[in-house]
Amino acid sequence: LERMGHEVLGVDADHEIVRDHKDLLTQVVEADCTEIETLRRLGAAEFETAVVAIGTNVEASLLTVLALCDLELPNIWAKATSERHGRILDRTGAQHVVFPEQKMGERVAHLVNERLLDFLAFDDEFAIARLKAPEPIVGLPLVTSECRKKFDVTVVGVKRSGEDFIHAVPDTIIFPDDELVVSGRIANIEKFSAL
Repeated sequence: LERMGHEVLGVDADHEIVRDHKDLLTQVVEADCTEIETLRRLGAAEFETAVVAIGTNVEASLLTVLALCDLELPNIWAKATSERHGRILDRTGAQHVVFPEQKMGERVAHLVNERLLDFLAFDDEFAIARLKAPEPIVGLPLVTSECRKKFDVTVVGVKRSGEDFIHAVPDTIIFPDDELVVSGRIANIEKFSAL
């Protein structure tokens, strides 16, 4: 968020965490963010967005979200460590509940097979992935390889060694060391990457 140009106020009760982050964020404060008065004094109500990244202490996570809701913050993101934790955060008022450990675990599972170089899944079994060009389509223009028709995936772009990323068009010829960005259903991407 800092690199994207946002002002970031970091709040934590742990002195060492505050010390370690003092030069990384706009402002870092050692305080108990479960208390609404503390958040009010820190000016939290003036922020458009809050991120509650407390994962190890479910009670602190919930109390912080509750306090932010009481301050009427319009956009609260909260980290959940379990399905139940997520449901409670949602009911407490967090507009966005994320499961970073679960999502990262799923992503790593797809990358471990070494066919996929990068992977981003969406909730409806749809994904975008980066992979080495499968042998059966090497040397062919995309229109001839018929990736969408034969494999039910769409080649979105191509990255060649030493060159900029290019958007794929029907006459794009795939070279042996090309990396492809493809979209489609997860199962179809996995089958395509295994060709």
